[in-house]
Parts: sequence; C-alpha cells; structure tokens
Amino acid sequence: MSTTIPTRPPLSSATGATDDYVVSVVIPCLNEEENIVAVVTQARQALDDAEIAGEVIVADNASEDRSAELATEAGARVVHVPVRGYGSAYLGGFNAAKGRYIVMGDADLTYDFHEIPNFVRELDDGADLVMGNRMNNIQPGAMPWLHRYVGNPLLSGFLNVLFRTGVRDAHCGMRAVRRSALPAMDLRTPGMEFASEMVIRASKAKLDIREFDIQYHPRGGESKLSTWRDGWRHLRFLLAHSPTHLFLIPGLVLLTLGALAMVTVLTGVSLFGREWSIHSLIAGSLGTIVGIQVISLGLCAHAYGMYFMGDVDPWFDRMRSRYRLEHGLAIGGLLTVVGIVAAAVIVIRWASQDFGALSETKLAIASVTMIVIGLQVFFSSFLLSIIGLRRDR
Repeated sequence: MSTTIPTRPPLSSATGATDDYVVSVVIPCLNEEENIVAVVTQARQALDDAEIAGEVIVADNASEDRSAELATEAGARVVHVPVRGYGSAYLGGFNAAKGRYIVMGDADLTYDFHEIPNFVRELDDGADLVMGNRMNNIQPGAMPWLHRYVGNPLLSGFLNVLFRTGVRDAHCGMRAVRRSALPAMDLRTPGMEFASEMVIRASKAKLDIREFDIQYHPRGGESKLSTWRDGWRHLRFLLAHSPTHLFLIPGLVLLTLGALAMVTVLTGVSLFGREWSIHSLIAGSLGTIVGIQVISLGLCAHAYGMYFMGDVDPWFDRMRSRYRLEHGLAIGGLLTVVGIVAAAVIVIRWASQDFGALSETKLAIASVTMIVIGLQVFFSSFLLSIIGLRRDR
C-alpha cells in the first residue's frame, strides 16, 4: 500500500486522528534499496518482540531505485513525498502516522530499532520528546572524526547555549515523539535542519525532553550528508531562531562601545593616559548608529517570530505589553530634535562669525549621530507596529 503526501502536510489533522496503533515507526528513505528491507524487517521484528501494536511507515522521498517497492514487500506502508528533503520526508511520514507515539529512525542501518521499547517507556512515563544519544556508543567507522569531535559537539553545544535544552546529541536521527505534541512544535523546515528545529521548538514549547544512550553503527551504502553544507544549514537555523544572540546582544555591545567612545571624546576625558579626538568620535558614531540599527532588526525579528512563527520570548512579550508605538515615536522624535538643535547651534555660531571657516567638527558629528539614531528609532517603531498588526486579526 502506498500513498502520496503533499509538500507541507497538515499535521494538525494528523494529530487529531484516532490512535490506531501505539507506535508508528517512521523511516525517511532516499535511494536506500541496499538497506531498506533489513531496516523495515528489524523495525517490525522489534515491535513484535516487544508485543507493541504498531506500524512501519517508509516516507519515500522520490527515490530513483526500487526502495519503495522493496519497502512495501517487506511489510511497510509507503507514503510518497515528492519534494525532497530530510524534513519533508518526516513531515510526510508524520502526517500519515496513526500511532499514539512516533519513533523516528534512518534507513541506513545506523540505528538499532530494538531500542523502540526504551523510547516507548519514556513516553509512557510522560516525556513528549525522547532523544537518543550516540556519542558514548559510536561503533568503529560509524562516524567521521570531524563529525564526532568537532561538528556535533560544537553544534549541540551552541544549541544548548542558545536554547538551554540540555540535549547532548541534538542531531541524533533516532528519537521518539508523542504525536499529540506535534502541533505545539509546528515543524516546518524541509531539510537536514529539521533535526535542530524539533529540539528547539520542543524547548520553546516547554515540552518534556529526555535523552538516553543508544548505539550508533556503521552506515550501509553511501552517505548523503554534506559536512559543510549541512553544518552551515544547522548553524544558520540556530542563529535565525535566536534573534537575541544574533541581533540584540551584538547590537547592545556596539551601541555601548560607540556611546562610550563619543562621550569620552566630547567630554575630553583622558583614557589610557591620552586624550581621544576626531577619529575616535567618528568610530564611536559608527558604532552607535550600527548598534541601534542592529537592535531594531532584532526587535523586528522577535516580533516576526511571535506573530508569524509562534515563537514567544517572555521578555519580548513583556516589553511589547509595556511599550507601545507612541513610546518609540516619542523617543525617536526627542533624539531627532536634540540633533536638530545641536545643528542649529552650529549654524548660529557660524553666522556669528560671518560665515567664515567652520570648526565645530565634534558637535557636527554628534548632531548627525543624534538625528540618524532618532530617525532609526522613529521608523523602526512604525515597522514593529506594522508587524504587530497581525495580532489583531
């Protein structure tokens, strides 16, 4: 039996279906005719040995070999997902699943599906997402040293710094999820970054995430992973889902350093045993302007994530409830007026000298800086308000 699944399956409808099975084993597949029979057979045997009512679903991702045919013959239910991608295959499989729990595993013989009862045990105990951890049980030749000692530790560590998930192996392909938890995750990504998205969204949704050690075996057949491309996609995804670390923190650092440099020059304070002049003032002005702009981008990214992606950051939600468009307009307007007044002072002084040589360089830079950041705040406030209009729909 086989069915075709659309590109972006409606997971809400899938999760609302009756639980016909305890477990649905979902296996993404792209040209795995060498391994697919062994994998499906092992998954079915694991369910039978544990006496778990379940099904095996192979999400065939437009394979060009006999993978789908062989999977069907081995006893799997095959769903065809025409748009290629690791995430697309899983989304298609999730949409077709009829089990209360979904166990995920690759079609390359790297995972032992006899671990299924251990995943089910954690879900029965209340977990929403259960992760396997490969890093303590990697069989010889199963994982390249670059992935084992550099890529995976760095990406998993970075994910934990940004989102505090506590997961040691965020990219393990064997995991299990409670089907009723899928709508809260609102999974979307079609590619390899799907693995990170699941952990990130589960963490943001405050779901119960657990992890235990599993074995990782050498792959059967040729790997389809691209170390640098897939690594970059994961890193990009992590940063895109953390506007605070991507925008706000760097922006605040630039703004603080720039403002301190400008104040130091304008007040003539001696720092590090010397006085700082015009070039330091220009650098400070640049840092201040760029810092304000980056912070504005970060606030807009937070607003987009909240209103369009469902990513609610508590501190941003509190800020949104306390500060309105009018506050931003007032602050931006005040800064602009201060800058214009400073510019007017320069013109008045110039006029008092019969429009001779100008020597108000420091004040001119300060004036322009105030006008620019005032206009940035003013119009960024309007942009935040426009993004927030979705809230009223």
